[in-house]
Amino acid sequence: LCCCEYVDRKGERNHLVTCLCDCQELDDGCDRWLTCKSLPPGALERIADAVADRVRVPWFAGAVKINISLVPPLLLLPVFLHVAALHFLLALLILTSLPALVLWYYYLTHGRKERTLFFLSLGLFSLGYMYYVFLQEVVPRGSVEYSQVVILSCGLVLMLAALFRAKKDPGYLPSPTGKAKASCQLMDLPSNKVMGSSNGLHGVATLGTVSGRAVNGEAKAYSRLPAEECEGMRKDWCTKCQLVRPARAGHCRLCGRCVRRLDHHCVWINSCVGEQNHQAFILALSLFMLTSVYGIMLTLGTICRGRTPLVALFYCPGAYSDYSSALSFTCVWYCAIVTAGMGYILLIQLLNISYNVTEREARLALRDNTGRRLLGGLVIDTGHYNRGFLCNWSHFLSLGSPALQRSVEDIV
Repeated sequence: LCCCEYVDRKGERNHLVTCLCDCQELDDGCDRWLTCKSLPPGALERIADAVADRVRVPWFAGAVKINISLVPPLLLLPVFLHVAALHFLLALLILTSLPALVLWYYYLTHGRKERTLFFLSLGLFSLGYMYYVFLQEVVPRGSVEYSQVVILSCGLVLMLAALFRAKKDPGYLPSPTGKAKASCQLMDLPSNKVMGSSNGLHGVATLGTVSGRAVNGEAKAYSRLPAEECEGMRKDWCTKCQLVRPARAGHCRLCGRCVRRLDHHCVWINSCVGEQNHQAFILALSLFMLTSVYGIMLTLGTICRGRTPLVALFYCPGAYSDYSSALSFTCVWYCAIVTAGMGYILLIQLLNISYNVTEREARLALRDNTGRRLLGGLVIDTGHYNRGFLCNWSHFLSLGSPALQRSVEDIV
């Protein structure tokens, strides 16, 4: 392949110049639109797949496909912020509609169980663009010292390092080998004899060493797992991954994998939060909060001198006196909105850790009406693993250690 050629989703060799040619899905959609006919079911999805397959950039070994979800934040965020800096009313309109738009897209992709890089792209580009505006518009005013810029930069680098660690393996359970699958099929299968499901709160039904049942006049034998595996461990069978998983593990429908001590799938890192990366996730959130609040204070102290940051955030008469100040003040409000949202996520996480409950367990407890609402509903105490504040935090800080995987939480 030359730099402008690629193999499309149908396995045919194609060229970037012909990206607008031979698109049957788009042609049919335009014909129906011009003739005022309704689109058939799934037409929009097929058009979106065709467009996503053809959006590519030239590369050495062939044109590389671009994930379309990466593009909107790179284009729209600077445009929205610069337009919002033109007038106070425009800033009010854009800064209130932007979170609503992000939430709408989240529920749209979450309802379809789709993975998207939109939120990760939005988060990373927001960090980079806010840092760029800070260096270009705030630092040249002379109110920010060199040491303060270094502290802010170090906080940003440390936060990105924690985010990189949080994006690594959250604790995926290994896929069973052929021999393991064969041994799993010896226990209470078929799957309708298994109490557990991919949601994973109930264990596998053990019926005895070997038991016989008459079904339509025929006796069928059901064996169980070896005694040393079933006596001490609470097991759970995942029908999707075809494996037996330990307690508190769960199946992520977006990733299609089972994760040890699954907390939730975070769209901001486009990965699950589980046993191996939960600590890094909390660290990244904490560093983001500290860095963001520090940057907001430095910017407000430069634009609105003589006022405390909290007062300046709501009352800064000279903010729109020039375009540079208006852009900085708009970015401050954008950072404040994002920081408030991330602060709420961090608060829920800290409360869950204090009660030793995961987001997944809290959601399932609410669904089954088996949990207790505490602190005004901010936390759901399932009562299964709560051992007190200090023990709960000690357990969290030891996540991922080999000893934890053999802890008493896995013992029936």
